Amino acid sequence: MIQLIDVSKTFDSDNGKVDAVKNVSLNIEKSEVFGVIGYSGAGKSTLVRCINLLERPTEGKVIVDGVDLVPLNERSLRKHRQKIGMIFQQFNLLASRTVFENVAFPLRYKGIDKSEINKKVTSLLELVGISDKAKAYPAQLSGGQKQRVAIARSLANDPGILLCDEATSALDPQTTQSILRLLKDLNKKLGITIVIITHEMSVIKEICSRVAVMEDGRVVELNDVVSIFSKPQAQITKDFINTTSNLNRIGELIKENSSIVNLESGQKLCRLDFHGSNTKEPIISYISRTYNVNASIIFGNIEVISETVLGSLIVILSGNSEDQESVIQNLNDINIKVEVIKHA
Repeated sequence: MIQLIDVSKTFDSDNGKVDAVKNVSLNIEKSEVFGVIGYSGAGKSTLVRCINLLERPTEGKVIVDGVDLVPLNERSLRKHRQKIGMIFQQFNLLASRTVFENVAFPLRYKGIDKSEINKKVTSLLELVGISDKAKAYPAQLSGGQKQRVAIARSLANDPGILLCDEATSALDPQTTQSILRLLKDLNKKLGITIVIITHEMSVIKEICSRVAVMEDGRVVELNDVVSIFSKPQAQITKDFINTTSNLNRIGELIKENSSIVNLESGQKLCRLDFHGSNTKEPIISYISRTYNVNASIIFGNIEVISETVLGSLIVILSGNSEDQESVIQNLNDINIKVEVIKHA
């Protein structure tokens, strides 16, 4: 569906050339929900704008449905862009037009009969759940409603691809969840390919099947979402994952010398990571029964990502040192990753 081959984008600035995107190659499959995450300045928004050539790559190929868009003239490019919808953080609605007129706008100059436009717009407003707002103006809408209008407008030309550039960043958490549920529903109903640009790992976790992590214009990690969360490789990926979990608090507690993580002689502070069927295992009682080692839970985190359960526990192990080492070895052998964070 979408193939980026060695795509680079360089801008000229007062301080010289800025390499916003550097030799990025990606394949995004038809009907996939694909995420691109990175901090501000990582190049993710520039990259997504290269997909529909709102930014023309300095180098590389952008192949959509088998056609390289880069060498096309403006007329041909406009034709192909009609099949690539896009929504933005700030909605970009026409303030002087009603919701109905905003959604109808892309259809006005296509020679479509007025009755067909009315039928199409009515259907789209129903699809995104704002049929009752057809005569309202953008100023009368909430942020979530504005984004629903923007989504409906982006679907007017029946695109096969929907690009979402920080589309939930201006929304509160509850509204963000409702928009993500809508996008997920549209993906299932229409089979539309969705590319989501974000700096929030919670968005990736909620909706995406695969994700590319960007840093300094490059893709530093690319994998399915479950693997990204369970086995992150790049440090920046680990940093992002920590933003969605309370487990990163352990480092702060250790630095603060909190009584919560104070250890007695012979104890170990450990992190246990497990996923899939391992989450159903009675790990704590197994440790106690089998090795005569006590495991006190300090805190933990369990969540479901792409229908796979991922869990982590921070525990204090108490008991004979050799028995503790046997516990750690045995858990690692059954694919429960154990990291010793602190020794007594």
